[in-house]
Parts: sequence; structure tokens; C-alpha cells
Amino acid sequence: MILNIRHQTDYRYTAAVAYTIQQLRLTPRREPTQHTLNWKVSAPGRCHVYTDAWGNATHVLTVTGDHKDLRVVAEGRVQTIAPERGRIVANKELQPLVFTVPTALTEATDTVLSFASRHLEAGARSHELLDLATAIQGGVAYQAGATGVFSTASEALLLGQGVCQDHAHLFIACCHTRNIPARYVSGYLDAGGADHAATHAWVDVWVEEVDYSGWVSIDVTHAIFQDERYCRIAVGRDYESAAPVRGVRRGGGTEAMSVDVTVTPEGMR
Repeated sequence: MILNIRHQTDYRYTAAVAYTIQQLRLTPRREPTQHTLNWKVSAPGRCHVYTDAWGNATHVLTVTGDHKDLRVVAEGRVQTIAPERGRIVANKELQPLVFTVPTALTEATDTVLSFASRHLEAGARSHELLDLATAIQGGVAYQAGATGVFSTASEALLLGQGVCQDHAHLFIACCHTRNIPARYVSGYLDAGGADHAATHAWVDVWVEEVDYSGWVSIDVTHAIFQDERYCRIAVGRDYESAAPVRGVRRGGGTEAMSVDVTVTPEGMR
């Protein structure tokens, strides 16, 4: 499948901004399940490109001089294939045990431990991990706006509502209780006009099975394996280490931000 993707972020300020610096993870990863046909990130100012600690293509954007608005656009075409049963063939990268380290967003509190004890066995296989995703669907109903980017897995579970980010964090936190490596994935999804489309978050979890040892990619929100509708942008321990855009500014007063994302299969525009 070829996905046409456009991700536009606009910032407007009530007063002039003297300086902006942003970290942008908006470029598709180089992985066997996807091939970037063309891609560009457009923004004013200067961009420094590097690969971060998790293997993500990253831009550092700096804008100097007074400005009252800022637009960042990432767009291009990516050819994707469905990994068999979600199995992601790893490039040379970090050891999976790096992704057993808890973070503030994926801490295994008593609430999480209790949930995991009911829904996840040690040494879980792929289909049992899908069962965990289904249990998370039942425990944390999808509700846009119910949580924020700094909401923790435990908070979403206690609230009983959240979004794809919360589903991913709770899945990772549950895996940590069994010392199973799991990592956060940010990217894009063509959901065919259904809910939870465009920008999305899901997980990779390390499995040890008779015929396979490696990462399996699971969309917790939909309780399915990753397929050809997904474009992978970044991986990390949680949202903070895989966020598409993070930054700080000097000045600017009150900020208003708008985001417009389209993901369209080739031939359907």
C-alpha cells in the first residue's frame, strides 16, 4: 500500500516570540515494513537533522527573531507492507531489555499491577498479548479529550477513559510487571474514515515463541496486529521519548495551536 501523508501544525501567539526551538520526529523510520518514496519537512528557521538514541530520524528546528506564527509541515509518500502476524524484523538496534525500564508515564502502580495480574501471564504469546489489548479496551474506553499528554497509565485506568496514547502506556506498564520488553510507537494510520485515524500510537512487544524471537507490533486501541495501513514514525519508552513535536519558546504570550493531518491511500485522493 502507498500512503499519502500530510501533517501540518500551526502556532499563533498573542505576542511576538523571540526564540523557538523544537524537536521534530516527523520522518518515517527506515524499517523493513515501509519504504519512503518521498518525504520533506518544511519550516522557517534552521533545521539540524540527526538520529536520536532510539534510532528515530529527528530534526531540531530553531527560529530566531520576532515571530507571531509558525507553521511546520511534514508530507510525502510511504510504501508499506503488512508484517506477518505483526512481526517486525528488527534492524541492528538497542537490546530489548532497554524497554523494560519504567517511566513516569508507564509506572506500574498497585492499580496497574492488579490489572496486569488478571490479564497477563508471564511468557505471554502473541495471541495472549492481543487478549491484553482487548482487556485494555474494556477497562479504558476511547474518549477524546479525557486525558492529556502527561496523563499516566494508572490515571487513565482509574478514570476508565483515554486515547490511543493511554492505551499504549497501560499496555507497556502491564508488560513491565512481567519483565516483558515493550515500547511506544508513534505514527500514522489510515483507518478508512473510522475513529482513531491519522496520528496514532501503538506498541511493539518482545516475544519469545517457538518459531520467532523479536518484536510484534500491536495496535492496542483496536486490538489488532499492525498491518499495511500503518506508517511508523518513532519509537521510545513512552510518549515523551517518541513525541512528534516537542519544544520551548521565549515570549509569545498565549499560544493557539492547530493540527491538520491527512492519511490517504494512493488512488483514493
